[in-house]
Amino acid sequence: MTTLSRNARVAGLLYIVASAVGIVRLLYIPSHLYVDGNVPATANNIAAHESLFRFGIVCTLVGAALWLFVPLALYRLLKGVNQELAVVMVILGSLMQVPFFIVNTVNDVAALLFARGTGYVAVFDPGQRNAFVRLFLDLHHQLDLANFIFAGLWLFPLGLLVYKSRFLPRFLGVWLLLACPAWVVFSLTGFLLPGREGKVFDRMQPLAFAEVALMLWLVILGAKEKPSAAAATHPV
Repeated sequence: MTTLSRNARVAGLLYIVASAVGIVRLLYIPSHLYVDGNVPATANNIAAHESLFRFGIVCTLVGAALWLFVPLALYRLLKGVNQELAVVMVILGSLMQVPFFIVNTVNDVAALLFARGTGYVAVFDPGQRNAFVRLFLDLHHQLDLANFIFAGLWLFPLGLLVYKSRFLPRFLGVWLLLACPAWVVFSLTGFLLPGREGKVFDRMQPLAFAEVALMLWLVILGAKEKPSAAAATHPV
């Protein structure tokens, strides 16, 4: 295995693990604990399944730690294509996104405290506690929406790097470039037209799978730089 292919597989593996850990809190926890339009039931579920909710918080922290290294691994793979673009990719992909994950753990801890309703928060009546649970879960969602702007923007330099590289297929680069504005539109829709971002996500799913395609390609097929014309003409 060449160094290039090894770097590609390491980047792809980190990409998959970080994404799998992060998706626990992003999708699994809400689908199992949240009851749409019923805040008391949601609060009761969080309190009744406290260990699961805490596991989601831990997954957020672990995912944030792993995500620090995903753009760095991709930087090591792609810096030879264009170092300036690779630096921008790291800034948008790591430095701008990870702080959102960390702050959101605070929102989750606060939601859990009010859902449990014990200790010093017991001074609030149940209706007030449920309102605070809804508040902090909503804040979590709003921070996720804000973060999706950067989750989209970092795909632009990444897509360009993939497209310009000689060792990854160009269609992956084009796919990533198309996914960039899709995630930005998804984020902005959540702020400008609250509640309609779900419809945008349903329509953009084919573009959202660009990252899945990239990480699977990196892990399964790796990267193989094409020989230069001179090397192809004069083999050693």
